[in-house]
Amino acid sequence: MRVLAIDASLRNTGVAVLDANSGKARALYFGTIHNAQSVRSSSCLVAIRQQLAQLIREHEPDCCALESVIYVQSHKTAILLGAARGAAILAAAENGLPVFEYPPTRIKQATVGRGGAGKNQVAFMVRALLGLTETPDNDAADALAIGLTHVRAQETARMGIPGAKQI
Repeated sequence: MRVLAIDASLRNTGVAVLDANSGKARALYFGTIHNAQSVRSSSCLVAIRQQLAQLIREHEPDCCALESVIYVQSHKTAILLGAARGAAILAAAENGLPVFEYPPTRIKQATVGRGGAGKNQVAFMVRALLGLTETPDNDAADALAIGLTHVRAQETARMGIPGAKQI
């Protein structure tokens, strides 16, 4: 199984491609799609979709996983996050990928062992779990954690334990 994992955000979308065909997950790619503050929101959405489509062509994932909608205090932030998620889901759907989503607490629980873990803890753990030589930035680390969560959820689903919500 090869999974494209996405931590969607308008300005800094974390992305990762994990391969779990060898029985152990390994990172094939991770990084962040950066959109400058000076770039219009609509242009950011196009950039997210285009760069994700390029990653899909390069790495040929079997599925896509992302973080489910989170509670935010600001309506404006919620709308921008939703739009970024929409661009990510569109890129996956256009390329025929099934899309799965996971709540943030489940991602942290699966990666760190507790749902209230901080971003630095997540980055440290994905580095250790994947044997990376560098600590990824927070957005890429979140994407890697989403990918690890999906790989583990699919393993448990094969054992008859309910897994992710497919959207």
